[in-house]
Amino acid sequence: MATVVAPPLAHASGSRKEARARVWLQPGSGRILVNEREVDAYFPTAALRAAVRRPLVLAGAEGRFDVSIHVDGGGVRGQAEAARHALARALLQVDQGLRGALRGEGLLTRDPRMKERKKYGRKRARKGFQYSKR
Repeated sequence: MATVVAPPLAHASGSRKEARARVWLQPGSGRILVNEREVDAYFPTAALRAAVRRPLVLAGAEGRFDVSIHVDGGGVRGQAEAARHALARALLQVDQGLRGALRGEGLLTRDPRMKERKKYGRKRARKGFQYSKR
């Protein structure tokens, strides 16, 4: 017999730099899983863990939802901020009244900053080669 899994309450995606995150919310006890691991085991610093939890703290929903996050691409900080963006969008699906609080903290805005491409004739995006007169 197949096990029946309840459909998620909300699903959303978010991004930052090259990192992408998908979030599923279900009613529960407040457990947060990132790529099938606890959030404390996945993100190395307290600041990154706090960034991921920030939308839940603002919404006052820390113990109300079980959160499952799948992140890929980018670095650890980009993944944390992508997860924060996706979690804020998912909470907005659950309660539209949170829009003002989340918008005020800038959690619903996708950060547009990306890495600048390398140009020909240069070492990196902007750094040129050293000029030698002799």
